[in-house]
Amino acid sequence: MTQVTVLDYGMGNLRSVAKALEAVGASVSIASTVPDGGSDLLVVPGQGHFGACVRTLGDAQLDAIRAWIAADRPYLGICLGLQLLFASSEESPEPGTSIIDGNVVRFRDAPKVPHIGWNQITPGPAGDTWFGSLDGARFYFVHSFYPAPTDATLTAATSTHGETFCAAVARGPLLATQFHPEKSGDAGLALLERVVKAAA
Repeated sequence: MTQVTVLDYGMGNLRSVAKALEAVGASVSIASTVPDGGSDLLVVPGQGHFGACVRTLGDAQLDAIRAWIAADRPYLGICLGLQLLFASSEESPEPGTSIIDGNVVRFRDAPKVPHIGWNQITPGPAGDTWFGSLDGARFYFVHSFYPAPTDATLTAATSTHGETFCAAVARGPLLATQFHPEKSGDAGLALLERVVKAAA
């Protein structure tokens, strides 16, 4: 059984994330620090403010996330867990981790901000593994900012809300989504099942 650690830093819907992962066969533990070992998959959820996320995690845990990903270990980021992978955000002056080149930007041509609700996704260049059979599936979003990777080939999915935006990135065993798979019904569970199986 895939051992999953969900990182608790006070800014995620931990119980919903854990229950969704358990529903697809994972053994889940919630921890306040990135584990040294004994876990197959690190999940970093989060909702709220980019700067608060970076400050709350602190240098030690941000460095631990960098080390986890640098070791090519499976990682799933959700919402802020995606955004913190980038160098910076227009939401706040605090720097991100720069694990992925690029920045997090504010919607400019959206009909309404924040973007809240269900939207279809389209697989991107890095999306075959994760989204190959989920083209057109609907996922649940709650956000005012989205990532803009410098290398567009890392885009795993896009969606459209007035403008087309990056909805997920992937690189090796790393997948991070702007939407919330734990709130996205059957499509979300299908995606989480793939992540859990890939990490086993």
